[in-house]
Amino acid sequence: MSPRSISTVFKREFQSYFYSPIAYIIMTIFLVITGWFFFSTFFLAGRADMRDFFGLLPLILAFTIPAITMRVFAEEYRSGSFEILATLPLNKWEIVIGKYLASHLLTIVMMAPTVIYAISISSVGSLDWGPVFGGYLGAILLSGAFTAIGIFSSSLTHNQIVAFIISVSICFFLTIIDNMLILIPGFLIGFFQYLGTGYHFSSIAKGVIDSRDIVYFLSLIFIALYSSYLVNMEKR
Repeated sequence: MSPRSISTVFKREFQSYFYSPIAYIIMTIFLVITGWFFFSTFFLAGRADMRDFFGLLPLILAFTIPAITMRVFAEEYRSGSFEILATLPLNKWEIVIGKYLASHLLTIVMMAPTVIYAISISSVGSLDWGPVFGGYLGAILLSGAFTAIGIFSSSLTHNQIVAFIISVSICFFLTIIDNMLILIPGFLIGFFQYLGTGYHFSSIAKGVIDSRDIVYFLSLIFIALYSSYLVNMEKR
C-alpha cells in the first residue's frame, strides 16, 4: 500500500462531505442532541462530571455515524464513479482505508466541540479529568469501530438508505447487548458481554485503560474493513 495513494483517496473523500449539506446537517443534529441531553441532565443531577454524557454517547453515535458513512460506497456504486475510481492505479485496500480515515476524521471533528461541555463543568466545579480523557479516548475508538461497520454496510448495496439501516442495526445491537444479558443463557453471558461495545466503552470511559478493550475495538475495525475489502474485490 502507498501512503500517497491513501492520502489521495482520503482528501477526495473528506472534501466530498462538504460539497453537500449532509455533513453540516448531521454535525448540527449531533451537537443539538448531545447538548440538550447534557445540559438538561447536568442541571438535574448537579454533579461535576460527564458520566451521563458518555453514557448516552454510544447510542447517539449508533445513529449518526451510519448517516455519515451510508454514502461512502453506495453512492459510488449508484453513480458509476466507483468504476472510474477502480481504473486508477489504486488497490482496493488503499480505497477502503482512505475512505475510512476520511469518515473517521469527520466523526472526530463532529465530537470535538463537545469538549466545551467539560470546560463548562470545570468552570463551576471540580472536574476529574481522568475519566474525561478516558471517555474521549473510548469515543474515538468506538466511533472508529462504528465508522468501519458503516463503511462495510455501504459496500454491500447501491442504496444509501439500505446501507444506513444495515449499519444502524449492527451498531445498535452492539450498543444495547449489555442490556439484554438477562435474556441470554448463563453460560453465554460472558461471550455476549465481551461482544458488546458498551462493556468495553464504559470501562475506558471510567478512566481504566485495559489492553483488552483496545484490542477489541481495533479487532472490530480490522474485521469490518477487511470485509469491505473482500466485498470490493468481488466488484472487480
